[in-house]
Amino acid sequence: MVAETLGVSRSNLHAWLNGSAKPRRRYHKAQDAAVLPLIERLVAKRPTYGYRRITALLNRQLRATGAAPVNHKHVYRIMKAHNLLLARRYTERPDLIHEGKVVTMRSNIRWCSDGFEFTCWNGDAIRGAFVIDAHDREIISWQAVVNAGISGSDIRDMMLEVVEQSFGGYRAPHPVEMLSNNGSCYVARETRIFARQLGLRPCYTPVKSPQSNGIAEAFVKTLKRDYVHVTLLPDADRRVDRGLQ
Repeated sequence: MVAETLGVSRSNLHAWLNGSAKPRRRYHKAQDAAVLPLIERLVAKRPTYGYRRITALLNRQLRATGAAPVNHKHVYRIMKAHNLLLARRYTERPDLIHEGKVVTMRSNIRWCSDGFEFTCWNGDAIRGAFVIDAHDREIISWQAVVNAGISGSDIRDMMLEVVEQSFGGYRAPHPVEMLSNNGSCYVARETRIFARQLGLRPCYTPVKSPQSNGIAEAFVKTLKRDYVHVTLLPDADRRVDRGLQ
């Protein structure tokens, strides 16, 4: 009756009563001692990476030396035991309904574009814009300026470069959606006319709805989290090309 109430087996209960049960200890492998220093160096270099991305970098190093790769669960256990995991953050999200799908089933169907801005230590303000494919999430083109704003001319140059790189010509062979926000550089009359001449179909996100362009917004967050917040930024000349490429 006691075993049924506690939800344990009779043999387990008997072992605890007579003292023959062994205390549970933390699981440990012999490989942990060799892997832990590698993980600590990777975490120190990439403090914003989670255990899955650390596992990918770790296995790349292990394969280069001829060693066997490790499982991501193994890396998670080691990082958890040594307090190397990322802290979970809770943020309340607004109750906005987004039923549309931005992701496409193949490349060159929908391109997403957005801008970003960050400041260097000497006060230089770097502003940029980019175009990312909604299928493979590859950055096709980008523009960056220092101590100035992204203009419609910059956006038009970026559109032309995207079409040339993707299709090898000056016009898309089929209509391609160009998703962006309602910034003045995107909604300018010259930009919309130029986009249609290239075979693009401009479309814009609703007001106060950044989730509608979630792929581009996610890239901006990743750029700031994995580069801007953890990298030395003395001035714009030494950081624009390195950071964006």
